[in-house]
Amino acid sequence: MTNTKQVSSEELDRLYRVIADIGDPEQVKALLEDLCTIREVNEMAQRLTVAYMLDAGSSYTTIQEKTGASATTIARVSKCLNYGTGGYRAVIDSKI
Repeated sequence: MTNTKQVSSEELDRLYRVIADIGDPEQVKALLEDLCTIREVNEMAQRLTVAYMLDAGSSYTTIQEKTGASATTIARVSKCLNYGTGGYRAVIDSKI
């Protein structure tokens, strides 16, 4: 059985600050590849693509065909895009 200690808010804040302060996409890539599995990085990239496509008015079917994302993932991203904390909206509006 794995002992999974709850991550503290200080640990989370450090992670957020580190990512925010990097500035260099190659360093962000290196950190994400060290912190996450390739699958996790790919899933985050897919979700961001789904958010951009939803914002552009693409249908679920089109998004599924172009990204391979499941309807559940698309619905989850849509919910976050429309009712979440604003993370997707901030990135989309920043034109990155």
